[in-house]
Amino acid sequence: MSAIPELLLPGAGTDAPRRAGWRLRRPSATAVAVLLSAAFLVLLAVAALAPRWLTPHDPLEGDFLAVLQPPSVEHPFGTDRLGRDVLARTVHGARYSLAIGLGSTALAVGVGVLLGLLAGQRHRLANEGLSRVFDVISSFPGVLLAMLVVVFLGPGLANIAIAVGIAGIPKFGRVVRAQTQLVRRADYVTQAVIYGRSRWQVFVGHLLPNVLVAVPVTATVHVGSAILAASGLSFLGLGPQPPTPEWGVMLAESRDVLRVAWWPGVFPGVAITLTVVAFTVLGQALQRRFEGRGGRHER
Repeated sequence: MSAIPELLLPGAGTDAPRRAGWRLRRPSATAVAVLLSAAFLVLLAVAALAPRWLTPHDPLEGDFLAVLQPPSVEHPFGTDRLGRDVLARTVHGARYSLAIGLGSTALAVGVGVLLGLLAGQRHRLANEGLSRVFDVISSFPGVLLAMLVVVFLGPGLANIAIAVGIAGIPKFGRVVRAQTQLVRRADYVTQAVIYGRSRWQVFVGHLLPNVLVAVPVTATVHVGSAILAASGLSFLGLGPQPPTPEWGVMLAESRDVLRVAWWPGVFPGVAITLTVVAFTVLGQALQRRFEGRGGRHER
């Protein structure tokens, strides 16, 4: 009997392609991290916009008969020293922390992009002057500079957002300045000028879109850093004041009872950590995607 090739036998050799296909379809660790980060940020947005969907308790209502109760079915995150539900305060605190992070980032992006565009143009005086401004602001540690601004403006939600935003201006200014100088020398910009396009048409149609493409990457990472800096300032008493359920305020209030009750400080600290990690992972994923597009475009 003649030998029949194994590949022609029914069902023969089907396991290997199936295993290979499974390996191809299996998501990488990076993709899983991005998906988890995006899911957490969606949950954070729900907590900020509709906190009652996640917890029925009032974050400001205390119960002196339930002071410092450990995590339980009724209070999954326990209660603080005034009997307030820690889960409710953590969920409602997302609104304040996100407001500070997004507000400060919006300020840093708006001012930084404007100054970066001016510094990246052909005017040497504007370039040198604004570059020195960026250097002076960057010479101060971000938290220290924000503390100085809060000292002048006073504590509060809006003032701490302004302070953190001012500290972040040089980051966006330098990114936009470098990108503007790079795009301004690109071949397609030179061709647009040769074909008779006006300076405004070149700026709006070619320069601005290619410069701003790098801003969302930096802004995504900056939101997490801004929330971390704002929480630190609130911990020092320079942000929103008690009984506001802001994460930094909750950490400050938990200092006195940390030896006997760990939950009032651990859960807002975990919320801050996860938020910063989620924004950082998402920002790094956007950066890799942006750099990949740039490499393919150059080739």
